[in-house]
Amino acid sequence: MNVIKTAIQDVLIFEPKVFGDARGFFFESFNQKIFEEAVGRQVAFIQDNHSQSQKNVLRGLHYQLDPHAQGKLVRCVEGEVFDVAVDIRKSSETFGQWVGVVLSADNKRQLWIPEGFAHGFMTLSDNAQFVYKATNYYAPQSERSIIWNDPEINIKWPATDQLQLSAKDQNGQLLSDAEIYS
Repeated sequence: MNVIKTAIQDVLIFEPKVFGDARGFFFESFNQKIFEEAVGRQVAFIQDNHSQSQKNVLRGLHYQLDPHAQGKLVRCVEGEVFDVAVDIRKSSETFGQWVGVVLSADNKRQLWIPEGFAHGFMTLSDNAQFVYKATNYYAPQSERSIIWNDPEINIKWPATDQLQLSAKDQNGQLLSDAEIYS
């Protein structure tokens, strides 16, 4: 497993070693020891989630407040997405900054998004299956959303015409108005 650092220290890309031949491929998609060595702490995943999205669907930017904050290890198992993590920890040197990574069934990369980050993705392919491990259970009372096009964050989405958004995502808060981490 190759661990790739991003522009934000705590957000990491995990790239597996893929063994393929005429029959297909094999790769180790998760290894607890390698993962914990890379993130520098023990992490317990307690919930797996799976979503399917059509082209131009944008989901996010979602997060949960303490005591239900979630770290997420995300990957795309069919198709391709542009995945984004936004640092929303007020005390962080990278507060308000974002990292964007293309995750696809072809590159088999995963992105680690720790607690204290908002997360979102946009589907680039006609269809995408997106799965992730979470460090805490879904708690609707703690869920929050930052608007996907907040000018302060200024995410460079690959395309913004013909986006499909949920009502919740259309009505996300600006980072400056959002209830976030201290």
